[in-house]
Amino acid sequence: MSAARTEIVEARRIVVKVGSSSLTTAEGGLDASRLDALVDALAARCAAGSQVVLVSSGAIAAGLAPLGLVKRPRDLATQQAAASVGQLQLAHAYAASFARHSLTVGQVLLTADDVVRRAHYRNAQRTFSRLLALGVVPVVNENDTVATDEIRFGDNDRLAALVAHLVGADALVLLSDVDGLYDGDPRLPGSTLIPEVLGQSDVDGVDVAAVGSGLGTGGMASKLAAARLAAAAGIPVLLTAATAAGPALASASVGTVFAATGPRMSARRFWLAHAADAVGRLRLDDGAVAAVVGRRRSLLAAGITAVEGDFEAGDVVELLDTAGLVVARGAVAFDAAELPALIGHSSHELPPEQRREVVHADDLVPLTR
Repeated sequence: MSAARTEIVEARRIVVKVGSSSLTTAEGGLDASRLDALVDALAARCAAGSQVVLVSSGAIAAGLAPLGLVKRPRDLATQQAAASVGQLQLAHAYAASFARHSLTVGQVLLTADDVVRRAHYRNAQRTFSRLLALGVVPVVNENDTVATDEIRFGDNDRLAALVAHLVGADALVLLSDVDGLYDGDPRLPGSTLIPEVLGQSDVDGVDVAAVGSGLGTGGMASKLAAARLAAAAGIPVLLTAATAAGPALASASVGTVFAATGPRMSARRFWLAHAADAVGRLRLDDGAVAAVVGRRRSLLAAGITAVEGDFEAGDVVELLDTAGLVVARGAVAFDAAELPALIGHSSHELPPEQRREVVHADDLVPLTR
């Protein structure tokens, strides 16, 4: 067994994400047998001594049948109505199923705001920590009833990666209707399962754009992006089918495993790198890129060539190299309106009150490419 699979087996705290298509019928509505099978696997992992956080899609899909809808609606208002009805169906089903194992569940509804805004992020951390300390299985859902971006873009896989870091998970398991990552469309002959991903070179040239289902909004592309995000933050990931949840959680012997490719980050650095919305851009010269990325130094005004966006001091901005590639992200110390007069000038050329770092090294995260 590979080191990454061993880490998943031995994980003390694990986040498991399941998609809509793995919980519902083709016509819509929850599939009780599928949900119970998933819960059985999760309960077994809990009984083995792990803390489990479940990130579950399915609210909109679960609301289709009760509303008499034959397919996922396209308009936002009906999607939100379906989520409103389906959320109750989903929560009740999980509570009843986990109760068969004498486990208590707690519902945690999140929107992008809860992981993008720093104060909300810390509050969510405290909530998860207390739930887990009380022996509760948190069941996390996007708050689809009020959130628009999640419904339109289906970033529930990314949310699972963010939650994995937020709770300090030792591993992330992504359950889908596909049994792993393939080097082509798994529905076509000749496609081969990729058992292990150790780095970007292992997935170069893999086309996953067309792989997905009709009930959910995330396809294999979003799962691959989420797996890479978590792995870059030091969290190993297992991607497999929901029908293989049992062996996935017991032995990690199925699917595709993504080895951790980066070090564990502090909550603040992870938030800066992956969770916070960037509201502006700073373009850097080669010397500044070398200092920021290569030597992990603070960004000074002398190395900036252009300022883009409307931001205030404390906002997160992207730092771009001369080719226009994003090389780092960080919290800026000046308003956008202040910077044009400062860029390109050395510190000794500036007024004393402006001789500070534009982005301090402690508030800056270089990004691997």
